[in-house]
Amino acid sequence: MECYTSDSCDSDSREQKTLDLSSKLLDSINISTELNCIIDEKDCAENYEIILLYSNRIKALPESINKFCNLKILDVSNNRLAVLPDLLKNCPLTSLIAKHNQLTNESFPKSFFSTRNTLRELNLSGNQLNFFPEQVLDLNSLKYLYLGGNNIANIPKDIWKLNSLQILSIGGNQIVEVPESVGALTSLQALVLSDNLIEQLPASIANLKQLRSLLIHKNKLKTLPPQIIKLKCLTELSLRDNPLVVRFVKDMTLQTPSLLELAGRTIKLYEIPIRAGEVPLTLIKYLEAAEHCVNPKCKGVFFDNRVEHIKFVDFCGKYRIPLLQYLCSSKCITGSWENREVDNNANTHMMRKVLLG
Repeated sequence: MECYTSDSCDSDSREQKTLDLSSKLLDSINISTELNCIIDEKDCAENYEIILLYSNRIKALPESINKFCNLKILDVSNNRLAVLPDLLKNCPLTSLIAKHNQLTNESFPKSFFSTRNTLRELNLSGNQLNFFPEQVLDLNSLKYLYLGGNNIANIPKDIWKLNSLQILSIGGNQIVEVPESVGALTSLQALVLSDNLIEQLPASIANLKQLRSLLIHKNKLKTLPPQIIKLKCLTELSLRDNPLVVRFVKDMTLQTPSLLELAGRTIKLYEIPIRAGEVPLTLIKYLEAAEHCVNPKCKGVFFDNRVEHIKFVDFCGKYRIPLLQYLCSSKCITGSWENREVDNNANTHMMRKVLLG
């Protein structure tokens, strides 16, 4: 997925406009010398739209790179960069690939103001970022963002500002929570959250109507929000190495219900009319919190005492995913309505595909 995704010209034309100094073991001084030689040739620097500097020994970008006024794609991956100053203020960059360097949150300029209206792709994977770079939130034209393989602990609530994003890859970090505002990224087609510490997904993920790929393996997910079944365009779903696999077991132990619970269930089940003064006020308020059992053959209700059960449901006609449901009794798990949906040998392969990869 991490490749050149920006719009570009055909291969022949692109080759003519590419300066390739990659994989030559050049350091910062060597690179500066090479670039200055090109700049010294009249109008030569203006011809290049792509500069490839990956797999060298560069610790800092030379100031001369700012002379390439038509530069659109810059790849400085697999170097030793520890700082990324605002040397590109005169370049109409659409793609900046700086993965596998030594960049930290202190490595960037205070603002990416000069490129915020042109940059479409930003790849900072495999660096040393401890949190989501705030400067990135100003890149309102960004379509492809790769931040995987860092130490990022959170996704900012203001992620909604990047409403042009089509790919958000932030796997291999230390993220615990996914904010509801992710649901505002309605152009998103791929969301990579794998290899983090995420315990649950927000219900707003159902708003990502164009989402095709959702990778959430190697997390701490125990269940998925029921709203996820609304993602009709999804063609790739990875859930392996999550606790939800372990939780696909029989019902959990039902604790003894309180007298208040029993009274509330009885009144609701038998539709007993009540009047003010006949029952305690606490019971009247308690009755307002009744939840109906999801078993269609059961008319029961529950309040505080319930059975949590993992149910696998068909999803997009391709997968069976685990959703958490609440039942009033363990007897509601083993009914024929549940057996018809779970005991289906034809779906065993697809279930394993989703859970185990």
